[in-house]
Amino acid sequence: MRTLPFFPPDLFEADREALLSAVHELGTGPEQRFILGERTAELEEALREMTGAEHVIACASGTGGLELSVRALGIGPGDEVIVPAFCCQPVASSVANTGATPVFADVDPWTMVMDPDATKSLITERTKALMPAHVFSIMADMEQLGAIARDHGVALIEDAAVAQGAVLDGRPAGRWGDLGVFSFFQVKAFGTAGEGGMVLTDDPELARTVRMLRNHGQDGVHRFLHHRIGQNNRFDEVLAAFQLHRLPGFADRLERRARIADYYTERFEPLRERGALAPPAGRNGRCYYVYSLLVDRRKELSAHLAEREIGSHIYYPVPLPRQPAFAPWAPTDGSWPNAELASTHNLAIPIWPHLSDTEVEYIADTICEFYA
Repeated sequence: MRTLPFFPPDLFEADREALLSAVHELGTGPEQRFILGERTAELEEALREMTGAEHVIACASGTGGLELSVRALGIGPGDEVIVPAFCCQPVASSVANTGATPVFADVDPWTMVMDPDATKSLITERTKALMPAHVFSIMADMEQLGAIARDHGVALIEDAAVAQGAVLDGRPAGRWGDLGVFSFFQVKAFGTAGEGGMVLTDDPELARTVRMLRNHGQDGVHRFLHHRIGQNNRFDEVLAAFQLHRLPGFADRLERRARIADYYTERFEPLRERGALAPPAGRNGRCYYVYSLLVDRRKELSAHLAEREIGSHIYYPVPLPRQPAFAPWAPTDGSWPNAELASTHNLAIPIWPHLSDTEVEYIADTICEFYA
């Protein structure tokens, strides 16, 4: 059995020639335009058709897309945005970078996504938006959170960074809020050879504002005429060409990940009954970026896997409100027990699509052996 790292060592091996071809074509073509060119526009259109969004705006990263969304809503100093306490750092930094205050909501203990009841209890007159995030393979309860946002007259920003391709109740991830954001970071399900992101919205004015903000406040018509204080948050043409190359096989890669996840869940169900391990639970849009378990004896299990040359990964070992960077916004007497639980018990295992059935079985056997 070969070594099975958490992230595949040959992530883009099959796409190497396409990447080199994109670099060569752009570097030898007449325009040599490497930023916001025809390929970026083509990728935006492809994602618009895939998701049904009225407007899709490519940007430099998923992180950048979140901050563009916050800024497009006019959120800034004196305002509050409610974010999950257990998540990747950008959900909070994208708020803090605008001068607004991130407010941390606890998560559900089993799904590890933002809890609607905890969120509702934090809304004040300063709240301007909710920013739930889909985590691992579980989608946040966007129906409940959307109803809460509407009832209180606040915006809803959907962090769908890990959920491109997920569809729940006929609606794609990224299409549940006023704005939705994807990430193309290289290890994501639709990862590129570097960074990249997309902002989705049906609101033409929000779309116009995001487009200007990503390019130094220019409107795309008059160069060097700046309508707003914007950013350099633009998309790369090489990566756009690379994503267009990978797009036709995306559904097959997602389906392979989902089949692996189904096998894991079936194998681990008896361990759930014994309280040793819990497979992902909750609303699943069939997009498995990673397969993360809640486990007992995490350190020992990780060592057991490593001994058998199987990689594993701990996500977010320190909840966001416990991070030093967010100390100014996190009350010292705050309580996020479920975020603490997720931080101390989650362990992700390999789920890359070109794992063989034999390798997937070996990973499951090794975990079951540990808890035998």
